[in-house]
Amino acid sequence: MKKTTWTLVALAALTALSCVSMFGADAKAGQAAYDKSCKGCHGATGSPNAAVAKMMSVTIPELSSAEVQGKSDADLTKVITEGKGKMKPVKSLVGPPADVVAYLHTLKK
Repeated sequence: MKKTTWTLVALAALTALSCVSMFGADAKAGQAAYDKSCKGCHGATGSPNAAVAKMMSVTIPELSSAEVQGKSDADLTKVITEGKGKMKPVKSLVGPPADVVAYLHTLKK
């Protein structure tokens, strides 16, 4: 390859890398989505709504717990998009699930 071709390839790679960080998950947008679609069961701060847990006869995990925070982003996204146990998939989610995952990480103790 010519030197100019290598330069263009390197420039394209650097541009792609900067776009990934520039357009990464947005925890602030994730909080807005969480407040709209998740807070009813998981509480405003990630502490479960005891009344909902009792009504559904389930244990809702504390979202700031090591158990939840130790899950991979892919696992958290899967729970949001596919559901888990009695939790249904979150169809009303506005924006990408990655934003909600980014917000969940801000709840870490």
